[in-house]
Amino acid sequence: MSEKHGNLSITSENIFPVIKKWLYSDHDIFIRELVSNGCDAITKLKKLDLMGEYELPDDYKPKMEIIVNPEDKTMTFIDNGIGMTAEEVDEYINQIAFSGATDFLEKYKDKANEDQIIGHFGLGFYSAFMVADSVHIDSLSYEKGASAVHWECDGGTEFDMKDGIYDKVGTKITLFLNEDSLEFANEYRAREVIEKYCSFMPTEIYLSKANAEEEYETIDVEDKRDTDTVIEEIHEEAKYEEKENEDGTKEQVEVSPAKDKLKIVKRPVPLNNTNPLWAKHPNDCTEEEYKKFYRDVFMDYKEPLFWIHLNMDYPFNLKGILYFPKINTEYDSIEGTIKLYNNQVFVADNIKEVIPEYLMLLKGVIDCPDLPLNVSRSALQNDGFVKKIQDYISKKVADKLAGMCKTEKESYEKYWDDISPFIKFGCLKDDKFCDRMNDYILFKDINDKYITLPDLLVKEEKAEVEDEDGNKVDAEVVDDENADATDDSSAEGEEKDKRTTVYYVTDVEQQGQYIKMFKEQDMDAVILDHNIDTSFISQLEQRNENYKFSRIDADVTDSLVEETSEDELKDLNDSLSEIFKKALSNEQLDVKVAKFKNKDVASMMTVSEESRRMQDMMRMYNMYGMDPSTFPTSSTLVLNVNNELVQYIIDHKDGDNTDLFCKQLYDLASIANAPLNPEEMTEFITRSNKIMMMLAK
Repeated sequence: MSEKHGNLSITSENIFPVIKKWLYSDHDIFIRELVSNGCDAITKLKKLDLMGEYELPDDYKPKMEIIVNPEDKTMTFIDNGIGMTAEEVDEYINQIAFSGATDFLEKYKDKANEDQIIGHFGLGFYSAFMVADSVHIDSLSYEKGASAVHWECDGGTEFDMKDGIYDKVGTKITLFLNEDSLEFANEYRAREVIEKYCSFMPTEIYLSKANAEEEYETIDVEDKRDTDTVIEEIHEEAKYEEKENEDGTKEQVEVSPAKDKLKIVKRPVPLNNTNPLWAKHPNDCTEEEYKKFYRDVFMDYKEPLFWIHLNMDYPFNLKGILYFPKINTEYDSIEGTIKLYNNQVFVADNIKEVIPEYLMLLKGVIDCPDLPLNVSRSALQNDGFVKKIQDYISKKVADKLAGMCKTEKESYEKYWDDISPFIKFGCLKDDKFCDRMNDYILFKDINDKYITLPDLLVKEEKAEVEDEDGNKVDAEVVDDENADATDDSSAEGEEKDKRTTVYYVTDVEQQGQYIKMFKEQDMDAVILDHNIDTSFISQLEQRNENYKFSRIDADVTDSLVEETSEDELKDLNDSLSEIFKKALSNEQLDVKVAKFKNKDVASMMTVSEESRRMQDMMRMYNMYGMDPSTFPTSSTLVLNVNNELVQYIIDHKDGDNTDLFCKQLYDLASIANAPLNPEEMTEFITRSNKIMMMLAK
């Protein structure tokens, strides 16, 4: 081929500034692009061999070499792939068929390149001009009788192309780095970038420094390879140690036999793993391999809770591994990291589009060759395909959790406290996810046991109650017996009243008094102490009208009190209401009396479930900038007339200390329900000291 001088097929000369400043946000990404192109060229050559259109040499070893030369300020990329003819260089390199920078931006701003530029020379190659003043290409095609070609360009629209002298099938690209990019001629910096972008590319990648002194290693003779360069043959004599026998005699015992070894030029070590764990079948991966992969990729030495291996071939190709990390929510960020790959080529560190919002805590890798990337393969295109990936990941997570709940219940319980806020958030955000997880959501009860929602409902429905004769019968039996007596006109109203009540606790310590009373009556309640739980249980109730949630102190349940008639307590209720309203100077105070089975409990404060939830919701969302404490709550002071102190107040309603005791009982009931404000707490402490002084006299 005669020497050819020409212009690149670009109608606007400002295409290079566009490529340099817009196409790639990180300039070090040129290494990924050039290495990826080299790997693609090798893949194509191996495919031709499989198809019988080319025969690889017996000693062929596919590899990508990168050579840095700080003295010459160059960086060279060498592959032994398919190579290029002059015609292919002209097609792939010289003809960048854009009408100009404006059309380029418009065409590739929001959609992927239709002819899949990535995978062969094209814009990926031109990323080299982000760091190089000049680029040379030397290539020899695999085609029989092909001639080598040499191409060079200084970053403008002009190029030189002529016959070359390159004598190996493949391509060599030499970058003459500009003054701002000399860092890439440093071996350690180059290694850092290669490990960042190319750790799992499918072809072995080797890095070396030009003119570096050779390094050596010693190997056993039997480990020698044909490619090893032997520097010296070494004979090691056997080693002996003196050993004392049982009879006291001593002898020399051989501890290391004589060996013949070889000193060789140190073998190059690839920087990448060509067969990453996610590319293997899950059955071929061990637990330790999963943990090691997690440590190596994410530099996190806290073991993950568990992991999910993704392996899908239809309707799209997707592989990967997702880890649920161990999180200390007090100190750790709850945002995970998803590393996205395209055919083992690193794309980005945290592409959020492919992961549902509620699973952002996950760490993992996803490799999807079908991903719709933009021309710089650095970002996803927003289309229905990405939503399908989200749905698939959501389903796989739900399937994994459901499977663990069924077959590894003990492990599932151990992980639940860490993952439950995210699972509940997922149920709020995604109805399909909620449907899949509904029966596998765990609730920890006041006895520190975990129970699923279906089992919890069965347990509550079968809770024992007393009939009119005082006999204990199953609640379901009572409902059946009353069913015939139910008038059709009132059936709808009574059906709502028959909803199974699930009691819950939001603060184990603060609501300890109520928990003690529940345990005494063999009643149960679940612990819901996360700020997402209010919204979560509201959603569960909306999805199923057969049950409702009620905080343990929302009302006094019948199981905690002795059976009495309203008339029996009416006079006491009126009397105590008058006494406490006067003592607390609060005519709006709602007072209720009951006979608690536990006589040690003097007073309780109940707050209606509706009022509390409204306050919780306002506190969570800070609706309209309103202070939740200004929202009126429906609270009731419940007094136990079986308690001696309450009886004392009844008998001494005009006593000198009655007001003092009333205030103390009110505050004690309030504390068990919610913290007192600073002024109330100060007054409570002062009053408590006064009462103790009275007892000391």
